[in-house]
Amino acid sequence: MSYLSDIQIAQGTKLKSILEIAKNSNIPEDKIEVYGKYKAKIALDAIHPDYKKHKMILVTAISPTSAGEGKTTITIGLGDALRQIGKKSAIALREPSLGPVFGIKGGAAGGGYAQALPMEDLNLHFTGDFHAIGAANNLLAALLDNHIQQGNSLQIDTRNIVWKRCLDMNDRQLRHIVDGLGKKTDGVPREDGFDITVASEVMAVLCLSNSIDELKQRLKRMIVAYTFDNQPITAGDLKAEGAMAVLLKDAIQPNLIQTIEGTPVFVHGGPFANIAHGCNSILATKMAMSYHDYTITEAGFGSDLGAEKFFDIKCRNNDLNPDAVVLVATIRALKKHGGIANVDLNKENLKALEAGLPNLFRHIEVLTKVFKQNVIVAINKFPTDTAAEISLVEKACLDKQIRFSLSEVWGKGGQGGLDLAEQVVELCNEKSNLEFAYDLNDSLKTKMENICKNVYHAEKVTFTKIVEKKIKQAEDLGFSNLPICMAKTQYSFSDNPNLLGAPDNFEITVRDIRISAGAGFIVALTGDIMTMPGLPKKPAAENIDIDENGVIQGLM
Repeated sequence: MSYLSDIQIAQGTKLKSILEIAKNSNIPEDKIEVYGKYKAKIALDAIHPDYKKHKMILVTAISPTSAGEGKTTITIGLGDALRQIGKKSAIALREPSLGPVFGIKGGAAGGGYAQALPMEDLNLHFTGDFHAIGAANNLLAALLDNHIQQGNSLQIDTRNIVWKRCLDMNDRQLRHIVDGLGKKTDGVPREDGFDITVASEVMAVLCLSNSIDELKQRLKRMIVAYTFDNQPITAGDLKAEGAMAVLLKDAIQPNLIQTIEGTPVFVHGGPFANIAHGCNSILATKMAMSYHDYTITEAGFGSDLGAEKFFDIKCRNNDLNPDAVVLVATIRALKKHGGIANVDLNKENLKALEAGLPNLFRHIEVLTKVFKQNVIVAINKFPTDTAAEISLVEKACLDKQIRFSLSEVWGKGGQGGLDLAEQVVELCNEKSNLEFAYDLNDSLKTKMENICKNVYHAEKVTFTKIVEKKIKQAEDLGFSNLPICMAKTQYSFSDNPNLLGAPDNFEITVRDIRISAGAGFIVALTGDIMTMPGLPKKPAAENIDIDENGVIQGLM
């Protein structure tokens, strides 16, 4: 059987005017700034103060394969399904990064008949938010180097600069560079490097700010370097926050688009969950909740990454309490955790599937035991899944008294998620009292250990000598009460991407930390995680093209 590609389905859809989408949500027209016919930005003062009276649903997943397990697809399909059963719903998502679009995924706007549109725009530049974030990040880098060039009155130690330039592309060549070469007027030579834009602290700051004033205060606090006597230099010391905020004045406003079925989608921000905090902006979530009875939002990768940060950082900072959590699982990912190679994931293998089920159960344990959430498993059906495989997973959920629903939104749109929608509504009526993985008053090491042991099930957490030194420095500087943003592989509960399933009795090594004083958290780097990814052997970019009529091809 042949299937239409995602982009073919998207290009065959007749879109509504974005003004009609906004009007159906009762968003005042004077709060809307249109970007063409099908995109708009919404003014910040359109957020209602009583947004918390409405329901919020989080979509997360089990430990994924490299292709992802369809969280965005389920999120969009659930939003459409809720509309079909008469509920006023909206969706809050992150914006795709160009890195994965041209690297592995080739697009990240959902899939099949559960997509956010216009998908080409969403995947490629969109409303320019990421470019504005990159420009603000790089303006700060330029001001820092200019200060050094112009006499360095702040006594910045060029061997202790922690601020990097950024680019929204996977480009390993830029991870470690030397710049400032040439004549004396060309700058001061020093080691430097690039992060991908989604790993920039500016991205985190924008996604966690509730206003332009808060944005400026967070930008001002960001640490860029240290002096010769090891004192922090901030963006505020360089008088950079005002100009940076000017570059971000439009980017801070949430973007509005639509699904194939006309459900409103608020897309804003895009921090990765394996190297950043992995959630769309708090402003987009609040905006969606302001006008809709049910808001479905997504956190990147598995419950051990995006969901943990969603709870411990985003919800904690904004006094949010999710009403339900949807845990996305796929047959292929469970077979992967059962020991099957990627090339064989589309073949029926009940033995491997059963062997991979502990990964599903571990994620349920994280959500229900650590964070005390009401959970339903959405089995995201793929065309290659067999009836026997689906039956095995459903029986396993029944045996453990776990709520589940077979989702077919990829092939059927909202119609394929009606059962999931009905069960989510029921789940939202149950009491939910969010608990966190650690206390903010704990020491930084204790907080990291609590995440590693309680969420990941590590037996031991090791801190390198450099990390021990940096932790002491962070605590001496008054940052001991900040939450933790763990940078870890998405493929395993451990820091080893090859340790699949539901491992126990393993050791995690924290090899570095970064103080993100503006974002308001401490980044802890584990394993081989990098803040500037590289392209794979066969990048998705090789399959992306445009014809003479301007029609884009190859975005999945």
